Amino acid sequence: MIKHPCSCICAVLLLFLSFDRAEAHPHVWVTFHSEILYAADGSMTGVRHAWTFDDMFSAYALQGTPHAKKGQYTREELASLAQVNMDSLKEYGYFTFARADGKKLKFSEPVDYWLEYKNATLTLHFSLPLKAAATAKAMQIEVYDPTIFVDFEFAKDKPVSLSGAPQCLLSYDLPHQPTAAEQLRLSQLDSDPLDASSSYGETFANKILVKCP
Repeated sequence: MIKHPCSCICAVLLLFLSFDRAEAHPHVWVTFHSEILYAADGSMTGVRHAWTFDDMFSAYALQGTPHAKKGQYTREELASLAQVNMDSLKEYGYFTFARADGKKLKFSEPVDYWLEYKNATLTLHFSLPLKAAATAKAMQIEVYDPTIFVDFEFAKDKPVSLSGAPQCLLSYDLPHQPTAAEQLRLSQLDSDPLDASSSYGETFANKILVKCP
């Protein structure tokens, strides 16, 4: 993948074309729901995401995508675009980071990924299995873009859920409002962008917390 900041970020954002990075920051808005997956033995096995992109970006991303019916796109017609997503998001850790009792967890390659077009927006569905199932009293999953080029926001209706862990307590924390110093740094990102290795984006992470007995 080319390491030019613009082309690198754009690839992550579903686009085959270059993007003018000087327009705004962030430039893409995503509303998401996450489901934390557990096995019958009480171990966490992965995360299932549904990310809905804003309507303006959805329209831009769909340019040039062949489809049989005007205003409609089937899962099959969007399959190649979904594949571009997953290939490109790998460098950015799929914007998903997890810890078990404070120890970092590693995810395997995504599975069951597909795009849905509804109400003039694209929704990316995919699952991230853990490389090894993890058992812990406290799980923390963070969703954020290290470059802060994409803004993530929990869905208003049922933002997070658990599958297979009925005795665990689930909660989530919204990102904090930026301080004056952080706001200044954010205003400089167009001229001094972050890359995928940056940890600054974690400052504004959406946090999912699971506590089990």
